[in-house]
Amino acid sequence: MSVILTAIILFSVFYFFRPKPITNYPSGGTDIIAFGDSLVEGIGATDGKDFVSLLSQKIGRPIINLGHSGDTTTDGISRLSQLDEYKPKVVILLLGGNDYLKKLPLADTEKNLAAIIKNIQARGAIVLLLGVRGGLFNDRFDSMFEDLADTYRTAFVSDVLGGLFGNVKYMSDSVHPNNLGYEKIAERVYPVLLKLL
Repeated sequence: MSVILTAIILFSVFYFFRPKPITNYPSGGTDIIAFGDSLVEGIGATDGKDFVSLLSQKIGRPIINLGHSGDTTTDGISRLSQLDEYKPKVVILLLGGNDYLKKLPLADTEKNLAAIIKNIQARGAIVLLLGVRGGLFNDRFDSMFEDLADTYRTAFVSDVLGGLFGNVKYMSDSVHPNNLGYEKIAERVYPVLLKLL
């Protein structure tokens, strides 16, 4: 009896807790793209010290920066045609912070991010979703990113700004990191990105 029970437990652990495959991995695309808002654009950093540039240096490959300051997820949807110029392999997606700052409905943010993820995946690319929190502590905004990553089987880095907000060592203003802050973001994203290449 104990052998059967042990086998059932081992099977259950393997089945329910095994890593889920990432959609489109490995991707046949060629371009690595960062798509998002001012954090992707690198507002607050000096030239070459934003997290996209730092990641590019770490992996030894160019990363196309399609960051646009002030973008909400709705703006992101309207800019998806910019991806038509490329053959994306991995798209680093960082949007949602401006939705929170502008107090847009959480349901709209989630719906828009889902639409963006599906559009990118339909192009054969891997989505590397970067999560942000709506506040200093865990909240529904934080769990929304986790749910999206699970549902659409994206690669995921949670709360890329964790520990940076409110710390003058890492922030250039109240919402944008400085060079040191972007370096921290790059350090968090790099090991996940590396596995996708």
